[in-house]
Amino acid sequence: MSDLLGRITVNPKQCGGRPCIRGMRIRVSDVLDLFAAELSAEQILEEMPDLEADDLKAALLYASRKLNHPVLVA
Repeated sequence: MSDLLGRITVNPKQCGGRPCIRGMRIRVSDVLDLFAAELSAEQILEEMPDLEADDLKAALLYASRKLNHPVLVA
């Protein structure tokens, strides 16, 4: 699984420092937005031919890890 996270890159000079896929200008949030718009993995790969199936898995894993923290309720 950690190999997947290696596909996510952050460069302060690219896409405003937002996490991207393999140094390309395809942000993790772009991939997540496409999933949220109900596109299948196959459709996303057709829409963005530079992506690989593992890139999609990496985006989902990255988001999951970023959101996996306790929420304190006051």
